[in-house]
Amino acid sequence: MFVVAHISDLHFNGTQFNRSRIQSTLSYINARAAGIDVLLVTGDLADEGAPSEYREAYGVLESPLPMLITAGNHDVREPFSATLLGAETSGPINHSRRVGDVLFLMCDSSIPGRNDGYIDDQTLAWMSARLEAEDPQTPVFVAFHHPPVELHMPFMDSIRQTGEERLIPLVERHPNIVAFLCGHAHTPAVTRFADRPLCVAPGVASTLNLPFEGTEIVNRGQPPGIAFHIYDKGRLVTHYRSVVF
Repeated sequence: MFVVAHISDLHFNGTQFNRSRIQSTLSYINARAAGIDVLLVTGDLADEGAPSEYREAYGVLESPLPMLITAGNHDVREPFSATLLGAETSGPINHSRRVGDVLFLMCDSSIPGRNDGYIDDQTLAWMSARLEAEDPQTPVFVAFHHPPVELHMPFMDSIRQTGEERLIPLVERHPNIVAFLCGHAHTPAVTRFADRPLCVAPGVASTLNLPFEGTEIVNRGQPPGIAFHIYDKGRLVTHYRSVVF
């Protein structure tokens, strides 16, 4: 059995409100680290992409678990990569890591200066090369920030990942891709993409309302949340938890 703790949309911004939500979420995960294999954070670590926000994130994001991170639309590649990954780049922030017998591909779906997402040709080629080099029996999780499907949330659907049809042939060639894990929508959700599970982590900083939940888009009254993905014997099960803060 392999367990992924998955959080997203932390939005460090120097405020105690956001920091307390993030710290409570991390504390919940870290207190249960003995039963978890990896911690995945799928983007929007910063709120404005300011260097000070990444310094704050660097000081707070501590865990005994291996921690994997992707960039989101609120992130700025240069300070993100310099502070959190140790090597500054202005290009797509793509990296892979094996945890136990499982491979994670962290893919950059961000477009600098824009809120919508797109997997560019450089990232797509990197994904293909990394998958081709891997044992076809290795379970692979693909993580990025933007969902590549509509979630029936009008605002978020207007800034989702597009060009997703270009990913489908790649997925079809690699049946060992277990699931896609993403964030961006600030809501727990599960659907399918390219005939694989697509799991969206709840937001840590806030929740976004569904159309029938009210006229306001942002709901800061909801608690931060975590997705726990459990992979065992070829089956993926996802559980969601809210965190008191």
